[in-house]
Amino acid sequence: MNPTEKALWFVESHLPESVSLDDVAKSSGVSRFHVTRAFGAATGRSVMGYMRSRRLTEAARKLAAGAPDILSLALDTGYASHEAFTRAFRDQFGTTPELVRAQGSLDNLDLVEPILMNQSVLTDLDPPRFETSRPFLIAGLGERYSCETSAGIPMQWQRFGPYIGNIPGEIGDVAYGVCVNGDDTGNFDYIAGVEVSDFSDLPREFSRVRVPAQKYAVFAHRDHISTIRRTVNTIWNKWLPASGHEIADAPEFERYGPEFDPRSGNGGLEIWIPVKG
Repeated sequence: MNPTEKALWFVESHLPESVSLDDVAKSSGVSRFHVTRAFGAATGRSVMGYMRSRRLTEAARKLAAGAPDILSLALDTGYASHEAFTRAFRDQFGTTPELVRAQGSLDNLDLVEPILMNQSVLTDLDPPRFETSRPFLIAGLGERYSCETSAGIPMQWQRFGPYIGNIPGEIGDVAYGVCVNGDDTGNFDYIAGVEVSDFSDLPREFSRVRVPAQKYAVFAHRDHISTIRRTVNTIWNKWLPASGHEIADAPEFERYGPEFDPRSGNGGLEIWIPVKG
């Protein structure tokens, strides 16, 4: 089983219990950061967000079946009060626990069912090359994403496109998609950018990232850009657990060379994953 499969099993088998991200990571045999990244790559959800949605879904089923005591159900679902449970329930389903119980129906509720891992999303992967990067500077447009909202990245590249070739201090003809500031809930900053000589005279709206000298495992993604998630999923859920390497605390990035055609999405790119050692 890969880390995501282990995490899914652990979450589903401990759904009524008080479970932390540390518990999930320990059960998966990897770090908190690794399980967060692997789970997001495989499912498009954060670990704890998925657990929360699954608990609320099961609570909704009990309410539709006539659960008599909403406070007890709230406590069983991991909320300290009726009010906190109601807020979370409304955020998830757009209605209240009382109304679901009164209607006795799950119609029109966006329930979150258990995820069944589909092994077909794991593709064959050529072995990476290992390279120590030189320190360099990246500047471009940055956005904060969650696992659930990262589908907005292509539109971010569309917004950044007109800047390319007109950025003060721009170096070379390579573009970078840099992931930094990831947290335990699956949120991360993504910068669509280029290398620059320094950070002076940049547009005010630009984000800036310093990439240090760092050892990287470099993977080639040769297929259409739309299938990049399969490659990322394979790196985090298949290659990395089997490799014996540990992730380093440094930016990870996509490198789009001159062979990449942003209009068609063809031409291939590289995925650089920071590793220790």
